[in-house]
Amino acid sequence: MDIFKALVMFMTIATPSTGGAGNFEIDVIKTAAGDLGVIFIGHSSLYFTFNGKVIYNDPVGEKGVYKLLPKADLILVSHDHFDHFDPDTIAAISTPKTRIVLTETCAGKLGRGTVLKNGDKTTIDGIAIEAVPAYNIIHLRAPGQPFHPRGMGNGYIVTFGDKRVYLAGDTENIPEMKNLEKIDIAFLPMNLPYTMTPEMVADIARMVKPSILYPYHFGNTDTSLLVSLLKEDKRIEVRIRRMP
Repeated sequence: MDIFKALVMFMTIATPSTGGAGNFEIDVIKTAAGDLGVIFIGHSSLYFTFNGKVIYNDPVGEKGVYKLLPKADLILVSHDHFDHFDPDTIAAISTPKTRIVLTETCAGKLGRGTVLKNGDKTTIDGIAIEAVPAYNIIHLRAPGQPFHPRGMGNGYIVTFGDKRVYLAGDTENIPEMKNLEKIDIAFLPMNLPYTMTPEMVADIARMVKPSILYPYHFGNTDTSLLVSLLKEDKRIEVRIRRMP
């Protein structure tokens, strides 16, 4: 039994007493190289399975949950804010063979990992990874101080078989997104004041044109607003999943 099938079986029988694992939602997406499993942990924490590999994105949250999940082959970290970068959680899901892709600031704090700056690319275990810009223009902590300064954080484009998955990180609808090529699946943040309004997310979706759009990192934002904004665009399937 492969990792993904085992996880589906576990989550089917899990209960809330296991630390919330029974509440995870799971999607399966077909690729030319096999099934891509997507597990929605919460906030921007995601867990993918692909060809026997386990990939985590921004793993943070209840430590009890991660004790129940498989160890990581690959971990992606978008930036060093506490709700995206947790060294203790990374340690809990890592082995000596776990590869970690992260920003320079995160690597300095963690003491290990492969640093990618905006525009850098790498391939790990046959999975291509590209770091792309993620930053604020409008939403500011104080005048001249964006919540996410340009160049400090990454979005990632990860290729699973023939599917290019865009993990946008904490960002707004920035000009660089116009240059993104062939995005099949997009995870876009929608949480004020740190990231985007539903209108901004809809703007990105129309630029990038993913077949599947998952809003994530959305907190208390009304996701039905995004669905309404994109209801006439039949090219984009908006999927709302629980991201506590």
